[in-house]
Amino acid sequence: MKKDKKSTKDSIDDLTEEEFIENEAEEDAEIEEAAPLEDIEEKDPFEVLELLKTENVKLKEDVLRAYADAENTKKRAAQEIEKNNKYAISSFAKNLLTVADNLDRAIQSASANKECESLLKGVELTKNELIRIFEKFGIQKMEIVGQHFDPNFHQVVQEVEDKDKPAGTIVNELQTGYMINDRILREAMVIVSK
Repeated sequence: MKKDKKSTKDSIDDLTEEEFIENEAEEDAEIEEAAPLEDIEEKDPFEVLELLKTENVKLKEDVLRAYADAENTKKRAAQEIEKNNKYAISSFAKNLLTVADNLDRAIQSASANKECESLLKGVELTKNELIRIFEKFGIQKMEIVGQHFDPNFHQVVQEVEDKDKPAGTIVNELQTGYMINDRILREAMVIVSK
């Protein structure tokens, strides 16, 4: 009758003498399988040599696996750090996009009025500084008017009839889209032709 180690330890008093001897023999066999070199004096030298070679090969494989695993972990950690450094400012940058939008609106309003030339110049300088900082951190404005609609980068707000352009061509941009490095920061809201 076989019993697992836990039940053997829990009910050692309940075992018969035969069961106790059987359990001891099983445990001894497990120990011998785990450490085949314990009785080294009793074995033939050639058998010991073969066992040592086998164990050496196994240990080398274990070391190589552990080394490869450590290298893979190191590479994954480096990739995560690089990704975090690249995209850590995404949330902050997304909030700054409304500032860029408001500066564009101010430029459009000031352009319509001739008396606001100095204001227009100041707002344009501010907008140029913001764009320079955006470029420094990998944030770029999408140039999309005239391109074909792509649902990964654009959000259609309206479709209009335009016989001069093929269907799905972006004819106007209602809100500018931005990219941060190779990811989308904000989709562009567009009008496309039918």
